Amino acid sequence: MSAKRSAGLLLFRRTDGGDGVPGPLQVLLGHMGGPFFARRDAGAWSVPKGEYEPDEAAWDAARREFQEELGLAPPEGEAVPLGEVRQTNGKIVTAWAIEADLDPARMVPGTFTMEWPPRSGRFQEFPELDRVEWLDLDRARAVIVPAQAAFLDRLVEHSE
Repeated sequence: MSAKRSAGLLLFRRTDGGDGVPGPLQVLLGHMGGPFFARRDAGAWSVPKGEYEPDEAAWDAARREFQEELGLAPPEGEAVPLGEVRQTNGKIVTAWAIEADLDPARMVPGTFTMEWPPRSGRFQEFPELDRVEWLDLDRARAVIVPAQAAFLDRLVEHSE
């Protein structure tokens, strides 16, 4: 059986350092929704992404999943390939970075349904992402799914 694949878009923006000097980069990450991540911070934030089937192009999936998870159209702009990472669960994630600004308050998250509590026979709906925030790179590294930290490093390499 082959590994599951996900694709996503990592938005980034340059803050204003004052006097026309660019400040530090910020990235837009989403906090995973649902009961398993409700009280977690470290390792509970992710690039907005989702799974796709082998017959779909990863780039198309990344744009579709951005729309589904945030309820917002993916931004236009130069897409910087950030490559792939393999998460501890075996899933392979492919990401692109796009420089864009987005107001997190405009997010209308997609949802999923699961049995909760387990074996209760009750099904509840949860948001795919319960919030999205602009984070500086140090904060992002502290909370992102560990394997996805490589995307932050690759973004820094590209923006230098």
